Amino acid sequence: MYRYASFVLFLAIGIAVQRSNGTEVTVKDDNDNICLYAKLMVNFSVSYEVADNKSKTVMIELPVDVSTNGSTCDNASSTLKLNFGKGHSWSVNFTTNGKMYHADTVTFSYNLSDATVFPKSALNGTQNVTAKPQFTEVGIDTCYSCRSIDTIEGESVNQTLWNVLIQAFVSNNSKSENITSCAADMPVTTAAPTTRPTTAAPVTNSSTAPPPTTTPTPTLPTPATGRYNVKPDENSTACLMADFGLRIGFKTVEMNFEPNGTTSSGSCGVNSSQLVLVSNAVTITLTFLNDTKKFHLHALNVTGKTSSGVAFSEANTNLSLWEAAVGSSYMCNKEQNYTITEALTLYTFDLRVQPFGVKKGVFSTAEDCQADAENFIVPIAVGVALLVLILIVLLAYFIGRKRNMASTYESL
Repeated sequence: MYRYASFVLFLAIGIAVQRSNGTEVTVKDDNDNICLYAKLMVNFSVSYEVADNKSKTVMIELPVDVSTNGSTCDNASSTLKLNFGKGHSWSVNFTTNGKMYHADTVTFSYNLSDATVFPKSALNGTQNVTAKPQFTEVGIDTCYSCRSIDTIEGESVNQTLWNVLIQAFVSNNSKSENITSCAADMPVTTAAPTTRPTTAAPVTNSSTAPPPTTTPTPTLPTPATGRYNVKPDENSTACLMADFGLRIGFKTVEMNFEPNGTTSSGSCGVNSSQLVLVSNAVTITLTFLNDTKKFHLHALNVTGKTSSGVAFSEANTNLSLWEAAVGSSYMCNKEQNYTITEALTLYTFDLRVQPFGVKKGVFSTAEDCQADAENFIVPIAVGVALLVLILIVLLAYFIGRKRNMASTYESL
C-alpha cells in the first residue's frame, strides 16, 4: 500500500547529465524532434532480505549512465523508461486528451541479482513496484514544476524526488516557458480573522479572574550516543564507523533520534560511502564523498513521522559538512546544529565519523571541528595572560629592587 504527497514522478530519458541540481534529459521522436523534457533528482531506498530472515536497506541514486530502450513518444501517450546498472529501470507512463496531460503509472524495477547493489541478497531476479501517482493535470504546452520533496512509500521501496521540472508532451521542438507548480510549492496564505463588535458583560462582583496559565514546552534531554558501523560482510571489520547523538528538528517540532533498536547498514566505496539508520520512527541516510585527499558529508535524507504522526521527508544532496583528511576521522564533541533544508535542522552531540580508510575496526586520529578547537582558546588565552602578568610582576620587582639598592648606596 502506498502513500503519496504531491506527484513528482519524473525521470530522465535520453542522454542524461547529472548536475548539482538534478538529471536533465530530452527525448526525441522519429523525426528527431524533442517530444519530452525532464529534469529532476531522485533517490531509491530499498529494503531486501538477507540471510537468517534479516533485512538490509540500501540507497540508490539515479546515475549518469542510463539507456532509454523501451521509451516511446507520440501524440496520445508517452512512456519514459530509464535503464541503469545491472537490470534496474524506472518508467513513467503519461497520456493526454490533446489539451491536458497526466501521469498514469510509475514502475520501478530492481535486480536483486546485482551483488554490487544488493550484497548477500537471499533472493534473486527482478522485483517490480508499480504505483498510481496523484498528479494534477497539466496543460499540454506547460511544464510541471515541483521543488519540494515528494516521497512514494511502499513496503520495501521508498522513492524520493525533488527539484522536478518536466514537460511530457513538447511541441515546436522546444520546452515551454509556462509553468504549473505542485501544491507543495504554492505559498500558503492565511485569511485575516473576521472580528465582530462585542458588548462587555456587566460586572457582577469585584473578584478578578486569574490570568490563564501556559504550560512551558519541555526541554528535551541530551540524546543518547549511538555507535554505528558498516561491514562489507559479517566476518569483516568495519569499513565505516560513526558515533553520535542526534536530534532532528522538523519545522517547529524537535525529537531525539533513539539509538536503541536502530539498525545500521550501508556501503563502502572508493569515492562514496553510505550509512543508513532505520529506527521505529525515522530513517536517516548519510552519503559521504571523497576527492582522494579529503572527505565530507555530501547528502542527507531524513524520512519519518513526528510524535504527533505528521509524516515528513527532507533531503539535501549538496552538502559540505564534516570535512577531514581521508584516513583520519572527524570529531566534534560540542553540540552543533545544521540547517539541512528550510524545514529540517540536524543537531549533533559527541560526533565522530570515519567513512573511509578505517583500519582494524578503530577510529584513526581525529581532526577536531572549529567549535572544539575554540574550547582550547580560552584556557590558552588565560595561560598566556597569567604568564604575561607574572612577567610584569617580576619585572616590577627587579626594577624596584634595583632602585632600592641605588638609594642605599647614595645614603652610604
